[in-house]
Amino acid sequence: MDEQVRHETVFDTGAEHLGRVYAEALLAAAQKSGAADAIVDQFESLVSDVLDQHPTLAAAFASPRVDPEEKQRILDRLFASQVHPTLLHFLKIVARRERLGYLKQIAASAVAIRDERAGRLVAEVRSAVPLSEELRQAVRARLAETMGQEIVLRETVDPQLIGGLVVRIGDTVFDSSVSNRLSRMARKTRQTFARQMLENADRFAVGTAG
Repeated sequence: MDEQVRHETVFDTGAEHLGRVYAEALLAAAQKSGAADAIVDQFESLVSDVLDQHPTLAAAFASPRVDPEEKQRILDRLFASQVHPTLLHFLKIVARRERLGYLKQIAASAVAIRDERAGRLVAEVRSAVPLSEELRQAVRARLAETMGQEIVLRETVDPQLIGGLVVRIGDTVFDSSVSNRLSRMARKTRQTFARQMLENADRFAVGTAG
């Protein structure tokens, strides 16, 4: 894997580009191990369930003041018994190259590339409150029927999205935020409103992102 992970050039320093380069290297190694899905899922969980919840640890990984060797020891101490050996080896390479501050971008790219290769479409869902399992399944089924492909949801809670649900696939936006209905729906919960918007398919207005 050392040969597959390359330093970015002076012209390719963007976080998104870096994330994709490292993600491609991880997926190549993960496929050889025969556990690509498990490794990507573990990586995504490591970022969202560990680093996002422990900003001090994330800051230590990103800090140039912490020696790369120390970062590798931390990785061993925290994750050696928790993650696939291929993922741990990859994380140590990233640490040696002092790129642990980009784990979020690398993980996001790994998930996106994995889903793209599997023929799955990623739908970014913003809602005023967390989706119930019932609504989550309904959104996924509706989009799968509309797009003709398996759908993977990436959910974000946006409290400022008053009474609505916004779904984005690439440049296409399905928008159920109807501001002129707020007064009539004021006594209903945001989650109920979002569910009603989904059940009435004609509430979705299809447009392109600006």
